[in-house]
Amino acid sequence: MSAELIDGKQIAADVRERVAAAVSVFEAKTAETPGLAVVLVGEDPASQVYVRNKGLATVKAGMRSIEKRLPANASEEEVVSLVRALNADNAVDGILVQLPLPSHIDANRVINEIDPSKDVDGLTEASAGRLLLGKQGLVPCTPQGSVILAKTVRKDLGGLNAVVIGRSILVGKPLSLLLLAENCTVTMAHSRTSNLADVCRQADILCAAVGCPKMIKGDWVKPGAIVIDVGINRIEEDGKSRLVGDVDFDAAVERAGAITPVPGGVGPMTIACLLRNTVIAAARRRGLADPEL
Repeated sequence: MSAELIDGKQIAADVRERVAAAVSVFEAKTAETPGLAVVLVGEDPASQVYVRNKGLATVKAGMRSIEKRLPANASEEEVVSLVRALNADNAVDGILVQLPLPSHIDANRVINEIDPSKDVDGLTEASAGRLLLGKQGLVPCTPQGSVILAKTVRKDLGGLNAVVIGRSILVGKPLSLLLLAENCTVTMAHSRTSNLADVCRQADILCAAVGCPKMIKGDWVKPGAIVIDVGINRIEEDGKSRLVGDVDFDAAVERAGAITPVPGGVGPMTIACLLRNTVIAAARRRGLADPEL
């Protein structure tokens, strides 16, 4: 069997197109433009690239991009004050604090200062609680994107066995809850799970989010399974640097029914879902129905 490749780039482009259409409808109704504010503390090169890409994507979708930068030696109180000011700014519909923050700043405290109605990264305790309780809220972008990708293969995921490898608050835990909300039977596994390979072989949907290159072997994949590889790892092979996922792609592609490549799978969905969350937040903050996305 040679698996169908799940084209995250194209699917993300489709999401961004729908977001742009929703922004146009929103502007026609409100005479306002949704705004996304990104907070960057310090000069981390990778973070600067991420922030620039998010800003470009925001503008391309027809929304306002607001960048707030602080030096690496900014105090925790300065960062908190900035977040509070953005909370109070009605022109801002979404707030994202770029991680990681400098080590002297408590990231949990900063994140939890974000108004949950503007928490487009879905990382506050309030957002996590609403997801756990099945209440309306903004959900983390990468898990949301992962579910969207799986549903392009099979629209109704109900009744499928889903295995999520990884228990982080950023991906594994919220992804498990989102799959549960899709009526999957969900197993959360991790590096210390007994007989991990056997657990994986039971999965109709196998989601890998452990940050360990090629940890999931090809023969761990149930024939015909949907494989969602969230991992992005840089390795050296044959004297060259390249990106690989948490799944041994070359082996898994021969057994899976559908699989996300790395790069070009889950990665592009993260920014697309960030934009999606922003226009949803803008609508909800004004008492409007969620846009058709």
